[in-house]
Amino acid sequence: MSIYNHKEIDKKWQKRWSEEGIFSVSNKKSEKQKKYVLDMFPYPSGAGLHVGHPEGYTATDIYSRYLRMKGYDVLHPMGWDAFGLPAENYAIKNGINPNDSTQKNISTFRRQIQSLGFSYDWSREINTSSKDYYKWTQWLFLKFYRAGLAYKAKAPVNWCESCRTVLANEQVVSGKCERCSSLVVQKDLEQWFFKITKYAEPLLAHLEDLDWPEPIKTMQRNWIGKSSGARIDFEILNSELKIEIFTTRPDTIFGATYMVLSPEHELVLELKDRIKNWEEVSRYMEYSASKSALERTDLNKDKTGVVLDGVFAINPLNKKQVQVWIADYVLASYGTGAIMAVPAHDERDFEFATKYGIEIVRVIENSEETPSKSPGNLINSSEFDGMSSEDAKNKIIEKAGGSEAVQYKLRDWLISRQRYWGAPIPIIYCEDCGEIPVAEDCLPVELPSDVDFLPNGASPLANHSSFKNVFCPKCGKSARREYDTMDTFVDSSWYFLRFCDPLNEKEFASSDSLKKWMKVDMYVGGAEHAVLHLLYARFFCMALCDLGLLDFEEPFLRLKNQGLILGPDGQKMSKSKGNVINPDEVVENLGADTVRMYEMFMGPLEDSKPWDTSGIIGVRRFLERAHFVREIVLEKYSSKDSENKMRKELNKLVDKIGKDIESFSFNTCVSQFMIFVNFAISIGEISKDHFETFLKVLNPFAPHLTNEIWESLGNKDLIEKENWPETDVLMLLEEDCVYSVSVNGKRRAEIKISKSAPQKEVEKEALSIPLVQKYISDKKISKVIFVSGKLINFVLEK
Repeated sequence: MSIYNHKEIDKKWQKRWSEEGIFSVSNKKSEKQKKYVLDMFPYPSGAGLHVGHPEGYTATDIYSRYLRMKGYDVLHPMGWDAFGLPAENYAIKNGINPNDSTQKNISTFRRQIQSLGFSYDWSREINTSSKDYYKWTQWLFLKFYRAGLAYKAKAPVNWCESCRTVLANEQVVSGKCERCSSLVVQKDLEQWFFKITKYAEPLLAHLEDLDWPEPIKTMQRNWIGKSSGARIDFEILNSELKIEIFTTRPDTIFGATYMVLSPEHELVLELKDRIKNWEEVSRYMEYSASKSALERTDLNKDKTGVVLDGVFAINPLNKKQVQVWIADYVLASYGTGAIMAVPAHDERDFEFATKYGIEIVRVIENSEETPSKSPGNLINSSEFDGMSSEDAKNKIIEKAGGSEAVQYKLRDWLISRQRYWGAPIPIIYCEDCGEIPVAEDCLPVELPSDVDFLPNGASPLANHSSFKNVFCPKCGKSARREYDTMDTFVDSSWYFLRFCDPLNEKEFASSDSLKKWMKVDMYVGGAEHAVLHLLYARFFCMALCDLGLLDFEEPFLRLKNQGLILGPDGQKMSKSKGNVINPDEVVENLGADTVRMYEMFMGPLEDSKPWDTSGIIGVRRFLERAHFVREIVLEKYSSKDSENKMRKELNKLVDKIGKDIESFSFNTCVSQFMIFVNFAISIGEISKDHFETFLKVLNPFAPHLTNEIWESLGNKDLIEKENWPETDVLMLLEEDCVYSVSVNGKRRAEIKISKSAPQKEVEKEALSIPLVQKYISDKKISKVIFVSGKLINFVLEK
């Protein structure tokens, strides 16, 4: 069996694709329909790619190549998410400037990606740390600022002492920094925010219309966290002060046996003079301040709190006096920062009340367990006894003097970072004039390179005098620049727009280019971006649409997630485990097409699966067998029977591969290729025309090998310029299928017959089988159950 020299072939065709620029697309109007196929662009980390990274890239490349052959104008770009903590921490670890290390890492990533033959339009390559890019990041910030969507405020924030910077809630995992796993604490700091909460409702509502994996949509729904309920005031005994609460269960108000304020609630300080145990309360407030919001609301953690001795609230319905506590499971930033606690019908309240011996009053009749959140008929609720929860809600709200309300868990997006490697925030501070946005014609505010970038709790730019010290553009007096930088997620919230027009120096993208390419038709990336990146990108588009800069609100029509490729030991790949597979070595030893096809063959795209060396060797052998088929190519078949068999198998192949590519079922594509090659070798011959059809269908998966064989058949042009083969629909209909034949529901035989055969013909064929005749005998058939292409069942009279 022949083998092929992948080292020579891979380089040869990659060079030719580059020289001919066949994957580059124009922004000019075209009669072709467009498709925008996008990968979530990578962080260029120092480690380079491991074999898990190309999985999603291979999937989008196959899809893009297929679409081009189907006649679409395909935008398929690549770039680098180059700012942010990962790149900066790598630079610090290696003692080099982040700009130098990032450029070096990008070169490595680009080389590795190009070695796999992906059909990216490299003329559109972008780098978020380039001033040509972050100029427009700053420009968009200014648009948000002038629209009131970017603002600075003092707020409790998540602080990572190790990274020496603040983190958004989404970047805190189980109370720890997602980057370094250090404990995150709370600090009150002046920070910049984007007003994402303004878009909470459309961010939630639009999910229904998106062709996204349901788990991703569920995660976004939970993060946005819409709750419908009521706001109700509880008066404080012997005071004009009131505690305003938000509750989703006003029907349980008669079961409220205590109140809880968040430790940061402003009422705590206002009530200081009447709190008899102030020292204990003060200590608890300090203790709570050291915890992150996510840590405090963890359902599994032990609930703690302190009673405000001497402070009582009055239930507005039954006028009972209830104790007021502070507890860190209530957050100042959610709702009103206060709750009415109903321990019989809330798990957290029940756990707290049980621990501290607080009364538990059941007010829902049909709740058998405590605590129970189920609605039902009310008990212990005065004149509302016997009413259903639903019927009682509005009446209780009205009697309590409350009002209906909607609440969201979503908080505004904290975007400022006390680090060096990010886009500078284009704001100047003047003692007389206040905050002054940098003029658009003065952008970009360039990030200086001569900076001591080691983190020290404030941005390193604060110590760079020529950057920090400026003159006020309004009054001309001494002023200073903002020296915090933007979160890297700001850069990635609009990069897909820049790909439409990356060389534009006058606009972030022209309206014509956006109109041609947007929205993204297929977006592929990891499920870990379900909340952060995807939510932020959707917010950006909604805001830019409101500002008149876009004419659409949702950026990504269709989303696919790839699963992890694990190490051979079944564990996540990491240097510490010693289980990282370097793609450079695999490409060198087995070829780019082998890597591409094996990563698709391992299993469904969205599943996690371990790397298996024997599996990839099997794929290499398949490619060698496909190469061998070249040796049995003839001008015509030796018999009509062989030709008909080949036509049927080839037609099945074209039909299945096309459908499976459309559905991203790439593993079954590879299996079908193997079946076809084995069939061709068993026949021992294949016509040139049929073999060329096979090569066209295989090309998106193995572009190097198919081009090499295509050329050896006398073709001068690239196979990528060919059209996708048409399916012979009539032949598919003519194909035989197997029917299961049953009598009274019991399978008795099977028949092979044309798929297009009508029911009467199938009946006739089935009834001619001796075994079926035996069970029917002289009995009368009362009914025939027929499922086309699958089964026929004769039901006999009793």
